[in-house]
Amino acid sequence: MSMSHAYGVPDDQESIATLHYALDLGINFWDTADIYGNGANEELISKVLTTNRNKIFIATKFGFRVGENGKENYFDGSPDYIKTAVEASLKRLKTDVIDLYYAHRIDPNVPVEEMVGAMADLVKEGKVRYLGLSEASANSVKRAHAVHPIAALQSEYSVLTRDPEKDVLQVCKDLGITFVPFSPLSRGLMTNTLNVNELADNDFRKTLPRYQQQYRENNEQLAQSFAELAAQKGCSPAQLALAWLLAQGDHIIPIPGTKKRNKLQDNAGSVDVEISAEDLKEIDAIVARYPNIGERYSEANYKLVDKN
Repeated sequence: MSMSHAYGVPDDQESIATLHYALDLGINFWDTADIYGNGANEELISKVLTTNRNKIFIATKFGFRVGENGKENYFDGSPDYIKTAVEASLKRLKTDVIDLYYAHRIDPNVPVEEMVGAMADLVKEGKVRYLGLSEASANSVKRAHAVHPIAALQSEYSVLTRDPEKDVLQVCKDLGITFVPFSPLSRGLMTNTLNVNELADNDFRKTLPRYQQQYRENNEQLAQSFAELAAQKGCSPAQLALAWLLAQGDHIIPIPGTKKRNKLQDNAGSVDVEISAEDLKEIDAIVARYPNIGERYSEANYKLVDKN
């Protein structure tokens, strides 16, 4: 997402170099969505995907549509739209099959069984290999899985965002579903390198509560304490945050997003960081010391998160 959407100004040249470097590092699970730059990210990825198709497991998402005012997004999980969306993504990605196709949200106006049934038709047609959901409740995951196997659930999960621990993580484990945490670095907060004052005016994070003044000081202090623990372990804060996620279960694959090679290399080093039970306790203690974190989304964003 950060390459084409929501996080400041795109840099296609560096993004493409980062994609090639990902392959050099053995990172072959790539995640995009048709709404990222209104298709621009799928087109960007295609420049590397087409010549490396057998090396890459490509995932994309559908459902978000731009309203008539050109700004507000709404979700469309209708069977008719799914047929249109998948053809557009296949064309932009320049491939004949999508490895993992996610519903980007759950449509409150379309029964999840109906939506997943239409997605399952794409598997039968050979256009999609596996199905996924994003930001779905435990109940919706169970209902969807009863219609067609759900291979992956993608939701926000990080040191600061623990919502999936209530029930979703366990449901995924019970059903054999891979859990894919997005924003695993809390949209950059946990790197302890982010200066909110330097964010571009069009940066999505400027609309989120955690970046507002009433929470900023708390979160900067939390990130600093977390970085100090990382330094004691001889790793970067980003590596420690990702290692924490990997320690939460063997069915978890976090997807940190970056458009820069140096940050990609740093993130990749997380697999070499060993987390002890004592480390987990210390991380929880740091979060407990700074509880005024703020909500991960604005009220408008939360309206699109499934709670049923």
